[in-house]
Amino acid sequence: MSFRTLLLILFAVPATLLGGAMALGVTLPVPYWGRDYVLRIALEQEARPLDLPEIFGPDDPSRPLVVIDAGHGGRDPGSVGGGVREKDVVLAIARSLRSELLEGGGIRVAMTREDDRIVPLADRPEIARRLEADLFLSIHADSAGEREDVAGASIYTLSADASSEAAARFAERENEADRVNGIVIENQSETVSAILVELSQSRTQEEANEFAGLIAREGEGRIAFHPQARRSAALAVLRAPDVPGVLFESGFVTNRDDRARLTTPEGREAYAQVLARAVRVYFARRADP
Repeated sequence: MSFRTLLLILFAVPATLLGGAMALGVTLPVPYWGRDYVLRIALEQEARPLDLPEIFGPDDPSRPLVVIDAGHGGRDPGSVGGGVREKDVVLAIARSLRSELLEGGGIRVAMTREDDRIVPLADRPEIARRLEADLFLSIHADSAGEREDVAGASIYTLSADASSEAAARFAERENEADRVNGIVIENQSETVSAILVELSQSRTQEEANEFAGLIAREGEGRIAFHPQARRSAALAVLRAPDVPGVLFESGFVTNRDDRARLTTPEGREAYAQVLARAVRVYFARRADP
């Protein structure tokens, strides 16, 4: 039984037992493979309309689907350094990754944005959920302010507790993107998703950690990583309960060497190749024997 099917079954049970709890958050312990999985359900009267992007690749729903999320966009430039804007370089990397995956065949690809437009933070993981994606990859770049010596890529997974002060600051900055840019989404709870799963013990988070490890493995010797490359934080963009998600921080726009990698076709292609290899290995491990 797939994890998504399991979730559907689990949602039906509390809906039957607690039909009158439309406006309440409900916490349920759910036994699964010998462990407790806690569902926290915040029910809404109706889903908010959302424009779903085009899916590229094989016209076969049995093929795995990865949703690529280029961070920021539109009036939100993200980090800025040396005249380079995060929103531009991460979109270029996302496009390169899509091309790399489509050229290899066998994998379907969708992007939360394909041009310079802003996508509300809550919509990004929700797009992956509604497309029933198998993997979600959010691509970003960072800034170290006046410190030009800070450099290297890092890989974030979701955690209630940040792995470091730097990770906590990064998560706070990213999670406030909508507020800073004046975006207000009606009928959305502060938890971003209508349905959240506590990911500390869930299979979804285990798979996200596995994918993060594959990025680190495939990138060794090919791209420059930060000394603390593996990080975790309470990132809203990774809170889809049934889609494994990873945030890839490609580098620092405030560092000269990272900027060179982020702004050249050769540099972007190196990122795309590493990420594509990690995606393919991840899906190969889940293919039917």
